[in-house]
Amino acid sequence: MRISALLCRTSDRAAGGAGGAQALAKELGDRLGVEPRLIGTPGEPRDGTWEDDLRGSRGCILEAGGQVDDALADGVAPILLAGDCTVSLTTIPAVLRHEPDVRVLWLDAHGDFNTPDTTVSKFLGGMCLSGACGIWDAGMPGPQLDPSRVVTYGVRDLEGPEQVLLETNGVGRATRPSTLAESLRGHKVFVHLDCDVLDPELLPGSLFPAPGGLRDGELAQVLGQVAGEAEVVGLEVTALASAEHAPLVADCLDPLFGL
Repeated sequence: MRISALLCRTSDRAAGGAGGAQALAKELGDRLGVEPRLIGTPGEPRDGTWEDDLRGSRGCILEAGGQVDDALADGVAPILLAGDCTVSLTTIPAVLRHEPDVRVLWLDAHGDFNTPDTTVSKFLGGMCLSGACGIWDAGMPGPQLDPSRVVTYGVRDLEGPEQVLLETNGVGRATRPSTLAESLRGHKVFVHLDCDVLDPELLPGSLFPAPGGLRDGELAQVLGQVAGEAEVVGLEVTALASAEHAPLVADCLDPLFGL
């Protein structure tokens, strides 16, 4: 495995994401016996529009995909940690270059399936999965993911037009760990984990908190069952707002690594 913490700004609107990524990299590195890579330097958070962030943070966004691409080319599973979900614009295409039949498990409070025409927040991180699926043109290189190869779990905060896009494009949705694992059985899977899939009472500090989230035991169960049924080819973890919660998130991830 190769652990990379992306510290540079993609579309971060709040402080803490880079520190959370770095702390989680160290925590996972200690548990897995892997020396993590630290990529870039933290940028100043700001409420940028998706156009501004796509242009101004292009280099950092491309670097995320480059880290994933390099690891897979070297025959090791990538673990990428970053401040927000925008990295999926390039990480998912990077995985597809090596594993064209891969499925994506999307563990997130949000669908991140808005487009420039539907977004209310203008937040690039809320448009990254749809961009990786080619629903809108983000101008990033690489193949596009068939939306029907995405399975979401824990998504609960959607805008109306976004929900329509998810449904009409065939994005899957699982509501129980057992049915999720069954839907991924025998497939190669890339796991996206946004820490806001956990309940904000358990993990405060989310930029867009959504009540009714997963508890740590449920997330660990989900990941353990997926690891038992599918071949996990890589992992990205985003939006850990506070370094002090790195051990809790790492505990949730332990079953994914057989720990």
